Amino acid sequence: MNVTEYLVTLNVPSALEEEIVDCLLTLESEHGFSSFPVYSHDHRNIGLSLAEQVTGRQKKVRFQMYVPEQRLAALLDQLKSEFAGAGIRYWVMPVVDGGVI
Repeated sequence: MNVTEYLVTLNVPSALEEEIVDCLLTLESEHGFSSFPVYSHDHRNIGLSLAEQVTGRQKKVRFQMYVPEQRLAALLDQLKSEFAGAGIRYWVMPVVDGGVI
């Protein structure tokens, strides 16, 4: 791997799934991105329905994508600008190795 890449993970409220898909498609990298349903668990009950409070989990959609170092700041800036206050959790991790087998 010649280019430094990062794995960006977003945990998105389900109501924002389509908006995030549209946003990411405009920024799509050569690898595209993946999305899948997840449950978020948090000791704070902020924004949870009664059922979610009882079960202790909230449905979210997780997006993951590989992003080259030179495009990382632009991606995060656009997400922060378009979705400020939306409750999207994200993290960025360096990719040690990757490819197609």
